[in-house]
Amino acid sequence: MTEPVHRRIRSFVLRAGRMTDGQQRAMQAQWPKYGCDLDQGLQSFGHPLVLELGFGMGASLLQQCQQEPEKTFVGIEVHPPGVGRLLSQAAEAGVENLKVYQEDGIEVLNRCIADHSVDRFQLYFPDPWHKKRHHKRRIVQPEFAQLIHRKLVPGGLFHLATDWEPYAEYMREVMEAAPGFVDARDGDSSKPDWRPVTKFQTRGEKLGHGVWDWVYRAV
Repeated sequence: MTEPVHRRIRSFVLRAGRMTDGQQRAMQAQWPKYGCDLDQGLQSFGHPLVLELGFGMGASLLQQCQQEPEKTFVGIEVHPPGVGRLLSQAAEAGVENLKVYQEDGIEVLNRCIADHSVDRFQLYFPDPWHKKRHHKRRIVQPEFAQLIHRKLVPGGLFHLATDWEPYAEYMREVMEAAPGFVDARDGDSSKPDWRPVTKFQTRGEKLGHGVWDWVYRAV
């Protein structure tokens, strides 16, 4: 008897979005320099290594690459326009410390990122999946926290940010219960200096939302 196939619930939906001509040209011209693929398997990116899951259109990630040139940044995003825009702007800025995956982040983590290799993991403004019946699609789950813990170096940081208060409370609940993590800032939810103000933060603040940044250390 064949065992049933259990599909993993994905935390994202691929949105329809047309790439501009410039983004398409950047994908073709710059992918050999910046791009990484699942079939390359485990990669060694060196240290310090910062990994961001879901960088959107890439503006804040690019800013961090420029602010912290001593670090290598790996960005993961499924939406082609965002990837194309980041590649275009990174090339224009002459950025040398960036690698990019256009893949499902869980697949990248499982297949391409070595255990105990990431110094800082960034998850900024993920989809909060507001409706209760969709909470199972939130990426922040106990299993996800343990996957991140496995990828972080001892003492590495897991930085989460959201502008949706119920999700902020939920993130806090999951992380406080996650084995192997301690709150690195004793409940401080202000924006750390290393995170630029993002488009999602600005949009949330215009809507009257607060912003919460949680930082947990792997122990």
